[in-house]
Amino acid sequence: MIKKLCITVLISALMFNLSAFAKEKNMTRQEIADKNLEILFNITTKNNNGPDKDFMDILQKYIFGEVFTVGDLDIKTRELLTVTSLTVMQTLPQLKAHINGALNAGNTPIEIRETIYQCAPFIGFPKTLNAIAVFNEVIKERGLEKELKSTKTTNESDRYQKGFEIQNPMYGDEIVQNMKGLPDDMGSNVARFLTEVCFGDFCTREGLDLKKRELMTIAILTTTGNTGVLKSHIKGNLKAGNSIETITASIIQVMPYVGFPNSFAALKTVQDVTNEQ
Repeated sequence: MIKKLCITVLISALMFNLSAFAKEKNMTRQEIADKNLEILFNITTKNNNGPDKDFMDILQKYIFGEVFTVGDLDIKTRELLTVTSLTVMQTLPQLKAHINGALNAGNTPIEIRETIYQCAPFIGFPKTLNAIAVFNEVIKERGLEKELKSTKTTNESDRYQKGFEIQNPMYGDEIVQNMKGLPDDMGSNVARFLTEVCFGDFCTREGLDLKKRELMTIAILTTTGNTGVLKSHIKGNLKAGNSIETITASIIQVMPYVGFPNSFAALKTVQDVTNEQ
């Protein structure tokens, strides 16, 4: 009961962070939105002159004037979380805008590329390829091709071992146990694939550290609504060094993109994990 109260208070405090921020800086939510929009897209709320002016006004003030003030996330991380969520949803026009925004916020092309690559084990390769195509389009338009390089650190002989060294301290043999009982011991193949691909091929790559990769996974699973796997990765995030406050703020960051129901389910999962600690 005490733990549940604590996490409820925490989430409330995060949501009210806007009021404190605006009061301290003497800024309205429109002024905060304009500041963030200028950094990310070189626009302000005054650019809303089309047929959907009212809708854009609601969107911009809510996302960039309110949500962007919740928690301790910097603008670079907020944009990577947004790129992650939009990749999962395959909202490609918005993804293109936010890849540009992520670059304008100070993320490197490699950081953004690795953020998109990180989605593949969770949403599959076809959707990830769609997002990569959009990313490559932006990179070409901005003449940044020379900033990209291979960030691979494993080979055929060590990808399992290096993946296991990341996976085991955080998740143990959870997948091995869950896959037991499948015919012809195919569960052991599935567990090996996870170790080799998710942790060996992707998590070992340079460009994003494990702590940031785990945080992006929170955005992925909040977006898909898979709270069972999310629960496991909240625990993994804590082991990777992300605080419960940062995890909560990351869920709230993608709330405008995924909607309230999935976000509330994810926040409830945070409460469940906290109550178990």
